[in-house]
This record gives sequence, C-alpha cells and structure tokens, in this order.
Amino acid sequence: MTVKFINAKEAASMIPDGSTVAIDAFISFCLADDILGEIESRFVREGHPSSLSVVNVAGIGGDGKDRGINHFAHKGLMRRFLCSNLSLANKIYPLITEDAFPCFMIPQGVLSHMMRAIASGKPGIITEVGMKTFVDPRIDGGCINDAAKACDERPVQLIQLNGSDCLFYPAFSIDIAIIKGSKADKKGNISLEKEAMHLEQLEMATAARNSGGIVMVQVDEIVEHGTIHPQQVTVPSTLVDYVILGSPGNTGQHFIEGLPDPIDSWCGDEKIQLEEIKSIPLSPEKIICRRGVFEIKEDSFINLGIGVPMNVSSILNEEGLIEKVSASIESGVMGGVPAPGIATGAAYNPDAILKQPDMFDFYDGGGIDYACLGSAEIDMHGNVNVSRFAGKVPGPGGFINITQGAKNICFMGTFTAGKSDIRIEDGKLNIVKDGPHIKFREHVDHITFSGENSLDKVKQHVIYITERAVFALLPEGLTLIEIAPGADLEKDILGKMDFTPVISKDLRLMDERLFRPEKMGISLKK
Repeated sequence: MTVKFINAKEAASMIPDGSTVAIDAFISFCLADDILGEIESRFVREGHPSSLSVVNVAGIGGDGKDRGINHFAHKGLMRRFLCSNLSLANKIYPLITEDAFPCFMIPQGVLSHMMRAIASGKPGIITEVGMKTFVDPRIDGGCINDAAKACDERPVQLIQLNGSDCLFYPAFSIDIAIIKGSKADKKGNISLEKEAMHLEQLEMATAARNSGGIVMVQVDEIVEHGTIHPQQVTVPSTLVDYVILGSPGNTGQHFIEGLPDPIDSWCGDEKIQLEEIKSIPLSPEKIICRRGVFEIKEDSFINLGIGVPMNVSSILNEEGLIEKVSASIESGVMGGVPAPGIATGAAYNPDAILKQPDMFDFYDGGGIDYACLGSAEIDMHGNVNVSRFAGKVPGPGGFINITQGAKNICFMGTFTAGKSDIRIEDGKLNIVKDGPHIKFREHVDHITFSGENSLDKVKQHVIYITERAVFALLPEGLTLIEIAPGADLEKDILGKMDFTPVISKDLRLMDERLFRPEKMGISLKK
C-alpha cells in the first residue's frame, strides 16, 4: 500500500469504536501527542472513538498535566487499559479508582517483548518475570482496580513448564499502532535520529501490520525520498500506513518545560563536558546515593531506577568514576550520564541507544551487575512496593524485570515519607522533624519485589539504603547492618518502623564521608 500523508485530525477520525490501540512512548519521549490530542478532541466533540482497549508499554504521562495518556481521561473513551506504569498520568488515576474501566499492569519488559511476540505470530510470552509479585495470578494477577478483578480478560496465567511454575502472558491483536519518529521521507520511511531513545517502534508497527491493523506515525519533518540513510531507517515504509506531520507545539524530542528541544547530547549529536553536569547539594537523597556507590564494582553494568537512584550517576560523575562503569536505562540507553527527574530514560553522552526490547533481553538474562532502585514501602520479609501506595498507582514499569534479573540490588529511599526537617551537620544526621508516614511496614500493600523469590530462587545480594540506616536481606529476615552517626537507634529507627528488624551483631556506623559536603574521594571496588 502507498503511504498516505494526513493531518492528526484525519488520523483520529479513522479510529473505530472498540479498537485495540497500542501507543508507544516513554514518559514524554517519542510521544505522538498531536494524534493523542485529536483523539481526545474528537471524543469530547462526537463521543467517538469509544470503548478503546489501550495498550502502552512504558509510562506515557507526558508532562504530568494534559499530555500523553492524560488525553484519554474521559469516561467511555477506554474500555480496558493495559500498561506497566502510570507515572505522571495524573488525570487517569481518578478513573481507575472509580472503576471507569478495568486497569491491568504487567512488567514493562514483558509488554515490550509482547510487541515482538505479536509481530512474529507467537501465542504470547512465557517467563518467570512477575513470579510472587502482584502480577502473579495467585496474588492479584496484575489487577489494579475492582473492575479488573471482575473482568474475564486477564493478561496473565499461571502454567507449568517442565515441572516448574511459570507465567504465560497471552498475545493479542493490535488494530491501531501510534508511534513517533523524527523524519519521514516522501515514501514513508521513518528515522529516529533526533529521539533520545529508540523504543519498540519497529516491533509495534510490525505487530499491528501482522494483526491486520494500521500504523500511524507522527514525525517532526518530512524530507525527500532517498535523503535518509538506509541505516537510519528504523521503520520502513512497508510497515507504515499514515504519516502525520506534527505541529511545533505538540511534537519534538520531549515535553520537559525549561529545557531546550532537542537536547543534542541526548541523541548523540554532540558531546558535553561532564564538568558541565551540576552536582546535587548535600541532602538525605545525596547521602543515600553516595552509600549506593560504595556497593558498585569497577567495570560493572548498572541500572538506575526512577527517583532518588537516578542521582547515583551524579555522584559517580562528581567523584570522577562515571566512566569506570557502564550505566543503562531500560529505555535502551547505554553509557553516559543518565538524566534525572522527568527526563528519566535519556542520558547525556550515551555510548549506545538500543531498542527497548533488546535491552530487556539483556536484563532478563541476568546482565545487570548492580541495580539501584527506589522503594516506597518495605516489609519485614524484604518485600518492596513501588507500584501502589498513598492512593496512587504508578505501577512497576521495568522494576520487576530489573529486580528479578539483577545480580545485586540496592533499594534506595528516605526512611520516612512526607515533609521533614533533616539536617546534616558536622558529619552527623540531625533529625529535627521526621516525615509523618512510615515506609517500613509489617506487610507492604503491593508486592513489586518479592524477598522470598529473591532468597529462594534468584539468590541475589540485596541491601536497602536510607539516609539513617542500611538493611540487608538475609534468610533470617530484614537485617539492620548500619546506622547513621547522630541517629538514635530506638527513637529514629526502631520507633519509626511497624516491625522490629533483625539487628546485626556487627552493627556499625555509616561512613562519615557520606555526611560531609566535600567530595568523598573514593574508588570503586575491584
């Protein structure tokens, strides 16, 4: 078929009610926001398209306001929602809690690989990823709300293979694929050279095409046929039905306020001096990240999660150690200095930008030496919750894939949650006012990481780092191994937990250098 060039309004008009729509993006990156905005406008205007089954691989909250999946925050627009993450999808949360539609979450890597499975006509994904977490059908089966629990269309099944329990994630057909590229030539070949990451645009387009569906691609620029080097063509015209030239305000590399667009060092078009990257000020978060660096060996392959752990890259850079490790992000970015905050997924000066399903191949196979990840709740069994807490459902993203595949894990987060006044004075911690919310719970509300699975099956080295205490996952339970100078064991630690941990016989003080404003002057483990 000849590729047709249309506008976003025309694209939205082609989506039938009841379609299964797959949308590719990563937060605000690779986001076809013109098309999503016109789908919203048409629904508000006409009540169509309605009853969509929507699938997105990573979180696509856009700018945390109106972009991305927030465009779909209208009752009746979605019939079913399958995703891995809802970070920044602030308008969607109320609909989920009100049971406006069934919402399911499964691991990001599984969804990324699912695009490839659908494309190749496989029945689905068989894996151990998700075992003993909320995704396991013996626990919640990926159900996020009551509407999901009442739904017969479950995204995961428990099966036995060669005498062992496994999870089976069934494949499905895709009617519409919505993806984003940098350029399209007049034949419809798509390149991604200005994007900060390459996701699963090819796999999703192939999945839709082989499902008998259609592929819509929003691009920044249309160029003459033959002007895109063949090695830069990520999605060939054979897989493209419609090309939409994005408007200046709704297209580009990202939607992050206050930053230039594009950032050329994110897509590899330029290199910046590492000295230009600012260090973070001394704070509880910096203490946590510094302590995490103590665990990393030279020449390790590491993954940095969203939130506090992203600043590990800043510490490594500050200490002149960033080039002694290979940092990675599940988006497919390898090397360089991972960008923090809402820019998570990109990196300054990346060594390579792989496709996301290729990165998850490496992760799932055990390629991560050290994973530094966040923690919203931790319990006495070492279970960690990052997917449902405080009335929100951010979801696991790639957390489950990463934690089940990594050899060593550092969970990172402040000891309590909420507004606090914690000062760092003279190499000691001074807890003037603690956060009001306890994070160390007897039982977590949602199991995103299973301590039992880690000990019994995966056999990892796992520690839990806060600004005032460090714990280890041991067979006898969550074990306190370090406390901060200035912190009181009874008042500041045990008194702020819902359970009493095992206390190591070798309990020691955290390194005083963590609490000093100057560089620590450390070397990585050999």
